[in-house]
Amino acid sequence: MTAPAPLAGLRVVEFTHMVMGPAAGAMLAALGADVIRVEPAEGDKTRTLLGSGAGYFPMYNRHKRSIALDLKSERGLKVARRLAERADILIENFRPGALDRLGLGYEALAAVNPRLIYCSAKGFLPGPYEERTALDEVAQMMGGLAYMTGPPGRPLRAGSSVIDVTGGMFGVIGVLAALEERHRTGKGKLIQASLFETTVYLVGQHMAQLAVTGKAASPMPARISAWAIYDVFETKDDPVFIGVVTDALWEKFCALFGLDDLWADESLRHNNERVLQRDRILPRIRDLIAGFTRAEVIARLEGTGLPFAPIARPEDMFDDPHLAASGALEPVTLADGTPTRLPTLPIAFDGKLLARSGALPLAGADSRAILRDLGLSETEILAIFPDETAVD
Repeated sequence: MTAPAPLAGLRVVEFTHMVMGPAAGAMLAALGADVIRVEPAEGDKTRTLLGSGAGYFPMYNRHKRSIALDLKSERGLKVARRLAERADILIENFRPGALDRLGLGYEALAAVNPRLIYCSAKGFLPGPYEERTALDEVAQMMGGLAYMTGPPGRPLRAGSSVIDVTGGMFGVIGVLAALEERHRTGKGKLIQASLFETTVYLVGQHMAQLAVTGKAASPMPARISAWAIYDVFETKDDPVFIGVVTDALWEKFCALFGLDDLWADESLRHNNERVLQRDRILPRIRDLIAGFTRAEVIARLEGTGLPFAPIARPEDMFDDPHLAASGALEPVTLADGTPTRLPTLPIAFDGKLLARSGALPLAGADSRAILRDLGLSETEILAIFPDETAVD
């Protein structure tokens, strides 16, 4: 069986780099859209990032086609405009005004392609900050997420490009909403998504906490949890997270670990009462769990309905039995020919994930085929594209 492709037949043109824009395109590509990524002749610089950036390109550029264009030349710009004029969706995440100066802004393209849905992914939505340069980490610091993640006085960014990816996701939500509206009106529109406002949306629960309680939220490592047992516990070997989030689960937890005296204490029967006595309960639970191995704790909790989790690392996911069984990792061939497996879009359609094998294209690898799709003859292609690398 082939993977579901609900967006098959839609053409997307991407003028993107780094993570936010490519992530939005990757989601649409995973959903079956034909995504054409416009790169410079030498390839997107994201391809060659080192360190923590080395995984950006393979994670967010599968299932796309690549065309290499020199947008500083009239010929390359002409092809880019032709692509945009025939696209259903355009995604861009360059500095404000960069594509407008090339004649590739929304107003210019909507005039010739009124059905175009134009997704602009930026650091900030329109307002006083909109000209600032933003990155995932900048947004996390400005929007309060880093403050909430680290211990008091030590702001800490989250452990992945969570704002880039979520910002791209909000862009995709906007695109899908605009597609539905286009079914009724026949017209596209400009969709704007941003890193800063995405961060603020994610910390909205903490803003609401202040509104409800009158007290500002403490950073997560110092927070007063909503539950008495909701923490990482040390075992004889590796730590494990355990949560007891209902009164029924408290009864079950006490029975599983022989805590008859705690269950008999009626002052602990209700969640909020346990939270107020957390300092009395937690040392007892920590000592108890420390007497088991992690495997022994998991064996007791498995199938009980109690939330628990081993503390895993990203590399552990390659061998996770659930991911293997569900098909959540898809085969990917890297640009150098190395095979690997990477996460597919975590959505199932009628029980089937979107996973399918794919290879990362070299920069411009699909240029000629894309030009043929645009209706250019072989003579025209050869005239403007003689070096098989870029349209210049």
